[in-house]
Amino acid sequence: MSIANLWHNVSAAIAAIPRSELLIVALAAMIAGWIGSLMIRRKAPFGITIRRVSTLVLAGVLVTVILQLSRFDPRLEVAVPQLGLPQQVVEGGETRITMAGDGHFWLRAELNGVPANFLIDTGATLTAVSQGVADQAGLEPRRGGLPISMGTANGPVAAQLSTIDELRFGNVAARGLDVIIAPSLGDTNVVGMNLLSRLASWRVEGDVMVLVPRHPQAEQALR
Repeated sequence: MSIANLWHNVSAAIAAIPRSELLIVALAAMIAGWIGSLMIRRKAPFGITIRRVSTLVLAGVLVTVILQLSRFDPRLEVAVPQLGLPQQVVEGGETRITMAGDGHFWLRAELNGVPANFLIDTGATLTAVSQGVADQAGLEPRRGGLPISMGTANGPVAAQLSTIDELRFGNVAARGLDVIIAPSLGDTNVVGMNLLSRLASWRVEGDVMVLVPRHPQAEQALR
């Protein structure tokens, strides 16, 4: 990694601190732990208690981060109702998408009832929506969510993690899916691997992409 890229990553992480409750809590706990250690060295009262509390808080932050990261991979995912995070489900019937003239696969979808065009990007880890679509669909940044840094041509930029109620296209419906709100995308919306990997299968046959959900019995409910 070059010094320029490292500087961009550090800058993006620092810029994300005021917007992330998790980072604020972790930073406060680390400062408290440092103060507790100084108090212990000076044999001041409550030093041990402060350091132990800070350690417990940091452990809680770590568990929260692990639980949220597990949602990015369907093999590890757990529903975490205590954190307000619903189960992510992709269901419906087989859907075929024809390649557009630009060589990409685009689909017309409804996000929380709001129509929008999405580019299917198998290189994207997470599904992402533009700020304009997020505003129309009523998406709010997740409180206590992980800070997200997106790579762009101009370096990494901060994005915000959110959760959708429903994304519908063709015979497919995705519910409770994690998405990122990415102002840097402009008007582009992206379907990423966190949706595709929850399908039973997806493949490309010539100029057609075939999406097959794991729960075909729900197809009738989508019509």
